Amino acid sequence: MLKKNSIILATFVVLLFVGIVGWARWYDRPLSVEQISLPTVLPSTPTPLPSPTAPQLPANVNLVVPFTAQAPHANWDEVHEEFCEEASLLMAMSYVKKQDIPNAEFAEQNLQKIKTFEEKRFGFYKDTTIEEVAAIAREYYKYNQTRIIENPTVDDIQQAVAAGKVVLVPAAGRLLGNPNFRPPGPLYHMLVIKGYTVDQKFIANDPGTRHGADFMYNEEVLMNAIHDWRSDRQIELGSKVVLIVG
Repeated sequence: MLKKNSIILATFVVLLFVGIVGWARWYDRPLSVEQISLPTVLPSTPTPLPSPTAPQLPANVNLVVPFTAQAPHANWDEVHEEFCEEASLLMAMSYVKKQDIPNAEFAEQNLQKIKTFEEKRFGFYKDTTIEEVAAIAREYYKYNQTRIIENPTVDDIQQAVAAGKVVLVPAAGRLLGNPNFRPPGPLYHMLVIKGYTVDQKFIANDPGTRHGADFMYNEEVLMNAIHDWRSDRQIELGSKVVLIVG
């Protein structure tokens, strides 16, 4: 009996020893990759912010801008043939200052006053560039809300007009194709854009003709004709610039 108990006890000890060793080996073993891998978290893609949209422009705009021809009394002499810049600026400044051009005599007097200022300021009055016209606005009219835009687009001009501003445009006059001009038309010209239409036309006050109030120019024609004055008279090589007033 004692021998049998000894055998059972020995067997128990052996089994206990084997179990302890096996547990220790299992406890100390490194975890497998599968066991230690963490849940995969994909980087979140930021939600793009909506891009700001340009304000919707009115389909048609036509600002109320007083008109004068550059020859108010229809005296198309050498002086008045050069008054397109002066007349364009007079119309623009009358608009922004909420003034009228009541009659031809008033227009004539003011054109002559601008001419006198130019002769003192520049030493001449003929063929002024867009920057010189801006200088007249600043110095003669004491008006600083002007801005020159280089290489303007149709949208630039429409945005300005829709905001209540007028646009002075220097142009190669013979590219305008205005049927009211005396052929072949002026080499260099200036006019005021005061509106646009839904059918791709600009509305201008063109001082180069007594029929120039609300004159319609095709957008493509006018944009092609935009050229600043050049002293070498190669107007079609002149810079693409306009003057925003207002």
